[in-house]
Amino acid sequence: MAAAGDLRTQYQFLCSICLDVFNDPVSTSCGHNFCKDCITTHWNMNDPPKCPMCNEVFHTKPQLKVNTFISGMVAQFRQEAGGHLQTKEADIQQMMQKRLVKIAEIKRSMKMGKNDADREIAEGVQVFMALKEFVDKGLDQLIKEIEDKQTTAEKRAGNLITELEKEISELKKRSTESLRSAPPTKDWTNVRIHPPSHQGTVVRAVAQLEESFAKETKKIKKAELKRVQQFAVDVTLDPDTAYPRLILSDDGKQVTYGDVMKNLPDNPKRFSSYPNVLGKQSFSSGKFYFEVQVKGKTEWDLGVARTSVNRKGTIILSPKDGFWTIWLRKVNKSLLGPAGCFSLRPQPEKVGVFVDYDEGVVSFHDVGTAALIFSFTGCNFTDNLHPIFNPSMQNENSVPLIICPVNQTT
Repeated sequence: MAAAGDLRTQYQFLCSICLDVFNDPVSTSCGHNFCKDCITTHWNMNDPPKCPMCNEVFHTKPQLKVNTFISGMVAQFRQEAGGHLQTKEADIQQMMQKRLVKIAEIKRSMKMGKNDADREIAEGVQVFMALKEFVDKGLDQLIKEIEDKQTTAEKRAGNLITELEKEISELKKRSTESLRSAPPTKDWTNVRIHPPSHQGTVVRAVAQLEESFAKETKKIKKAELKRVQQFAVDVTLDPDTAYPRLILSDDGKQVTYGDVMKNLPDNPKRFSSYPNVLGKQSFSSGKFYFEVQVKGKTEWDLGVARTSVNRKGTIILSPKDGFWTIWLRKVNKSLLGPAGCFSLRPQPEKVGVFVDYDEGVVSFHDVGTAALIFSFTGCNFTDNLHPIFNPSMQNENSVPLIICPVNQTT
């Protein structure tokens, strides 16, 4: 007999229904073998009964008897296998346990996602109801202002008409009395009724609405910034990746472009053509956020990059090449990125970078105004991501890029 560990031998003694070693093996007329309880249960669920292996239909349910030859072989196999079967059973139990843990993890993740979705919907409803309230209130005020003007004008016109009709009546009365001269009456020559002017009313109402919207939008932006700041991580610069002219602070939080090209080993991790440096930390799942002070700088690059990006020769800052970044250039004094130019006035003094790896989002925030500068969405991340920094090589741009602690109470 083959060794107990021989997979082919094990396979011969496995029931094709339960995939375990035979227990009370029986043979069908078509020559296939199964555990007695397994085939009985299978036939009770199928009418007419048929073989699970070859699908031969039995119009009369066969009488099943234990195959003593196979039963003896199975007993010998169990005896020789001994601890191997127990080990196999333990392995199966361990695999099952891992899958049960993974199921629980997936369910927990979906529950968290559902809670996040419900919270986002609730916040969205609250925001849009507030905006709708502004619109409704503004419309009511607009209508009231116009109607009040019209009512005032109509009332004045009505008073004048009443006064004129009264004088006409008085004149008729005097005429019938054959008065020698007409009674004194009011001079109506210069009396004019002008319809009320509504010019600019709608414009003013919209302006007030815009002001209300701006206040509400500012609140929303601050709330969103505070939300992503919860995922703040501690980032430090990796000297092994730094371009040889870059000067890194001892605490790994600041980077400046220097005048001297240091004699450093050109290891595969080091950028050799552009003044880039990566963060030591890498991320392959979840959410993370960090802030960088750019105050006083005229040029800089900032964002995240794949671990596997090209670090030698020509580098193109695009998602296709593994870079999700924005940058400032002295030439046009505008923030730039793969999608074009972002005009921000004034320029941000501190930039927050937020990444949701699983959702494929990289967003940049002006921390001072809480404004969203730009977002990459629909990204397909397949590699670890590192924060990336470029202080630029302009001589008058000597102010360092500074990785700042995140103040979540602001």
